[in-house]
Order: sequence, then structure tokens, then C-alpha cells
Amino acid sequence: MTPEAIEDKVLTIVSEQMAINKAEITRETSFINDLNADSLDIVELVMEFEDNFDMSIPDEEAEKIKTVGQVVDYIVAQQNKS
Repeated sequence: MTPEAIEDKVLTIVSEQMAINKAEITRETSFINDLNADSLDIVELVMEFEDNFDMSIPDEEAEKIKTVGQVVDYIVAQQNKS
């Protein structure tokens, strides 16, 4: 999967999970500050990313991810390892 395709899929997941228009989400969008995500929202998003990209995101890594761009970069890096 190309980085662009990963980014598009991440944006779609965030849009659906957070009930926000996909066009309003950028790589700089913060889950907590911009989308007002709480801890449950974050857990649900991580689970969706894991399911959609067939991967496991350790809790300590998930805690470091604060923006949409960081999720995209993490998933791209993990896919490049395999």
C-alpha cells in the first residue's frame, strides 16, 4: 500500500469514527486538541487502525501518536519493516 493510500484510509477512518467531514482533517489534525477525542475515542481509533491495516500497535506507541500525520507515518514505517 502506498503512503498516499495509507493516508487516505487513515483520514477515512478518523472521519467515520469521529463523525467529522474528511475534508476538515489534515496531517496536522490533533486527536485531542482538534477533534476533542477522549481516551475511549483514542482506543477505538487505534483498534480501527489495527483492524484495517492488519497490524498491532503497542500501547506505548499508541500513547506517542497525537496527530493524524503521526498515525500515517507510524503505519508506513511498520509496513516498510515487513
